[in-house]
Amino acid sequence: MKIAIIAHGRFHAFDLVPELLKRGHDVTLFTNYPRWAVARFGVPLHCVRTFPVHGVVSRAVGRLRDKTGWSFDAWIHPWFSRWAARQLRRESWDVVHAWTGVAEEIYSEPSLRTSCKMVMRGSAHIQTQAEILAAEEVRVRRRIDQPSKWMILREQREYDLADKIMVLSSFAFDSFRERGVPESRLRLLPLGSEVGAFRPAADVIQARKARIASGAPIRVLYVGGVCYRKGLLDLREIVGKESTRFDFRFIGPVWPEAESIVSALRGQAEFVGKIPHKKLAPEYAWGDVFIFPTIEDGYAAVLAQASAAALPILTTANCAGPDLVREGRTGWVLPIRNPQAFIERLNWCDSHRGELAEMVTAAWSEFRTRNWFDVAVDFEELCTSTIGERVGLTRHSLPPKLER
Repeated sequence: MKIAIIAHGRFHAFDLVPELLKRGHDVTLFTNYPRWAVARFGVPLHCVRTFPVHGVVSRAVGRLRDKTGWSFDAWIHPWFSRWAARQLRRESWDVVHAWTGVAEEIYSEPSLRTSCKMVMRGSAHIQTQAEILAAEEVRVRRRIDQPSKWMILREQREYDLADKIMVLSSFAFDSFRERGVPESRLRLLPLGSEVGAFRPAADVIQARKARIASGAPIRVLYVGGVCYRKGLLDLREIVGKESTRFDFRFIGPVWPEAESIVSALRGQAEFVGKIPHKKLAPEYAWGDVFIFPTIEDGYAAVLAQASAAALPILTTANCAGPDLVREGRTGWVLPIRNPQAFIERLNWCDSHRGELAEMVTAAWSEFRTRNWFDVAVDFEELCTSTIGERVGLTRHSLPPKLER
């Protein structure tokens, strides 16, 4: 298939494209990253079309937005989308796959020639996301980043323009279904993880189990942006009540909104800051359990990484937690905005160390690999079936699937 993937950032596009190329597809990535940066992820330069000026300006206005609260969405997103639309209309495509926010001008282009228009929504339905984050803003009593009214209307138009809406978790899938979107218009594509990077050796697992059995403070690891959307208010209460009995380590950038809370918690938890993706594996090896009380996430790749690292996981239902965690076997899925539920589970871990060590064993021995090759295979099948629906073909009349 001839596939165009349009992403105004990295997201998982940079992981998916190389695997689709290996599968024999003709793939072009449209991005606002410079070509040299894209090449670091294994995407051949001849498969890349870039709009780097947009990337530079996007980062600049993003910093300005953080300082002032001003929104530049109505200018910055259509700018990239119009550029991509001009590029795409020069050729015919089997599949055009664009991220929400930059899809409207592409799919409104009358001269676009494609058999399949797929839109990628990395989070829950934007109305659901907005409602969850608006409620969180009331709870934390300060402004937090959330979709603007302009963006909500724009994304809903993009949903209508696409043949199919691709989401990354059952939580996101259900959020669309509950908004009245027919299941036939939805496609679920769980992501993968670089198993080779995060999969621990047997001695790491033995050291973790020995540490748990020794009675030493259990090491609680968090990886991700430190912000209210990821459950910062709950994390503050959890750390405040349990810091004398557990060792907490936070890996990831501290958002401006979180600086005052982080300053107050520095004596009770370790805040390492952002670490390059390729250097995260030792941090996962450090932990005994993984905590992620997110308020809203379409997927949360760190959960896949923690799962690959054989860490028992404590997370919420508002992400890919229900898809990745086997309840009571490899972790727990807990309600959002309920820090006491997380505290109770941490206390259970402390008082049931033998069972916790068994969970580590289960997480390690029963982990099922899902890497980017698997994601590419599923993406291919979803696109092929969508094209078949559009042209009225049966499954048996489609071209044979490429061999692995």
